[in-house]
Amino acid sequence: MQQSGRLKMRINAMLSPSDDNMLAYIQKGPYHTDHLTVRTIKLYADGALGSRGAKMKAPYDDDPGNSGLWLTDSARLEKVCRVAYNSGYQVATHCIGDAANKRMLDIYGSLLEGSNDRRWRIEHAQVVDPEDMVLFGRYNIVPSVQSTHATSDMGWAAGRIGEERMKGAYAYHDLLLQNGWLPNGSDFPVEDINPLYGFFAAVARKDRTGDPEGGFQKENALSREEALKAMTIWAARASFDETNRGSIEPGKFADFVVTGEDLMKAPEEKLFKIRVEQTWVGGEQVSGER
Repeated sequence: MQQSGRLKMRINAMLSPSDDNMLAYIQKGPYHTDHLTVRTIKLYADGALGSRGAKMKAPYDDDPGNSGLWLTDSARLEKVCRVAYNSGYQVATHCIGDAANKRMLDIYGSLLEGSNDRRWRIEHAQVVDPEDMVLFGRYNIVPSVQSTHATSDMGWAAGRIGEERMKGAYAYHDLLLQNGWLPNGSDFPVEDINPLYGFFAAVARKDRTGDPEGGFQKENALSREEALKAMTIWAARASFDETNRGSIEPGKFADFVVTGEDLMKAPEEKLFKIRVEQTWVGGEQVSGER
């Protein structure tokens, strides 16, 4: 589709580290066109918190005999990361539990060895031991988050992992402080694809019924400016594309939306209801009334 010009979206595709992908892409180096980028390998360290598959340092509070599971063993994780490092590829690893986050931060750090611009990512960074937070900044590792996870999970997460571990859970402001920026996405199809739901969750830390009053762990909310950057210029930066997109500036693609109300000024309770009137890609209107 992108070769024929029919693809209107700009896609940053992540590879599974299969033998076929190793031959077709990784050994040849990153692939990039105006609409398709392939420069990242996706790994999975552990499972999900909802199923108690997220790998924790200590057992679950509501399942004392279980501390989660590893989806990929350390040797395999290390091997793929080394291949990626030597091939100029980015790595993005699904990490939910505090043990999974620590293991991948250590594996990344052993290769990155301090300040760098590799922009290797931890996807979700959902439960991080506060003592391990500094590793994101030490090795310039990008915490790639999805803010609706906090408001989807807030009703049961504390019962699963306990109040003490919740201090490092869904800690988007604390994670932002490590490098001064972070990307925020939707995690569709696990969560709804509507980006305004993520914007609202990041800012208000409430679900769309308005609960809880005052916000969930509001100390880790993002400001409206931070939330907007996390879904635009910082998201572009996380995929090495900030010189082409992510903001409206001369020389960049004219990719933007027109909204019915100003995200920076609308009442908080209206944020997730704001209508997107038009969508433009490369200066071409692709949706909305003309």
